[in-house]
Amino acid sequence: MSSPLTTELQSDLIKRGYSRRSFGKIASMITAAGAAVPFFNEPALAQLSMVKNMPADAVKINANENPLGPCPEAAEAIYSVVKLGGRYMYEDTFALASTLSEQEGLKPEYVEIFAGSSAPLQQAVLAFCSKDKPFVAGDPGYEQGGHAAKFVGAKAVMVPIRKGTWDHDVKAMLAAGGSTPGIFYICNPNNPTGTLTKREDIEWLIANKPAGSIVMVDEAYIHISKDAVKCSDLVAADKDVIVLRTFSKLYGMAGLRAGAAFGRPDILAKMRPFSAGAMPITAMVGANTSLKVKNLVAERRKYMGDVRDDVFSYLTAKNVEFIPSQSNCFMLNAKRDGKAFYKDMADQKVYIGRVWPVWPNWVRITVGDKADMAAFKKAFDKVYA
Repeated sequence: MSSPLTTELQSDLIKRGYSRRSFGKIASMITAAGAAVPFFNEPALAQLSMVKNMPADAVKINANENPLGPCPEAAEAIYSVVKLGGRYMYEDTFALASTLSEQEGLKPEYVEIFAGSSAPLQQAVLAFCSKDKPFVAGDPGYEQGGHAAKFVGAKAVMVPIRKGTWDHDVKAMLAAGGSTPGIFYICNPNNPTGTLTKREDIEWLIANKPAGSIVMVDEAYIHISKDAVKCSDLVAADKDVIVLRTFSKLYGMAGLRAGAAFGRPDILAKMRPFSAGAMPITAMVGANTSLKVKNLVAERRKYMGDVRDDVFSYLTAKNVEFIPSQSNCFMLNAKRDGKAFYKDMADQKVYIGRVWPVWPNWVRITVGDKADMAAFKKAFDKVYA
């Protein structure tokens, strides 16, 4: 099999400080196309979200999935397109891009479709980070970008989120990035805390960052929050911004893989050489249909918010420390080793989320449906000390 790295791309990588020895790793990331990329097999990331031999009757609230699944309209569209699975059906990808651009007020060339939002995240790291251009992110935060950076020899600079407000400390991130940062990554709402970074803080970072660097705003959970402000208008204004979106969370399509990146055409063009493969047609029609279902976002936001707030009331009554979230996950202080607490909950057939190294006593809890969280409460009553 020939290498996916063209001569032109190899030349560009060398100019940005990559060694030829790193080309094999980069090529493997491209051919993986955002799926089972190599660094996902490293212990630092493949912790608790992937559970082998989970009992069939277990409660699975560990991976920020949405148990509601695709809406009925999307499911029907998916079923209807399966019989065309022998075709690439590129037009379905174009149709999704067109719907997104119209709804977000963006020109069509400012929207790029991906299989989920993990692929554009890692491809942006390849495009804009290198040995001398670090990836700067909040801690705790979603780890994929940092692991992608380390995998190809770039530095991952992790900056503690602010205590009390639990948002990204953009001034500290700017200081930590040095003179030639590659990407400033802000997950908003954040994963795992579910907390928001103010729009004015994001704008400040964009205005004060060094020239040539990119601010990436990961809006995977944006639709679940009642207060989050979208940043797609900053893309429309031609700022040095990439906005990521996914259909894995509120839209309930984690296993189907549909997502997008919004950015200036020149920014997206730098990411494009690191892409490979056509999009899954089931995901494309499911996502496009979901966008057109009236009141879907509002109804699901209310349902998920009501379940989450009920759990928060339960925890508050028990004087359990947790971080108030506007997402479908939150962090809870187990007051002991988080990994041991996870195991005790798993013994009750309730599988919660993983532990971040910076907070070893805290665990992430995904907000499932009402039955899931009723089971969580029952197990929690038994194992929390």
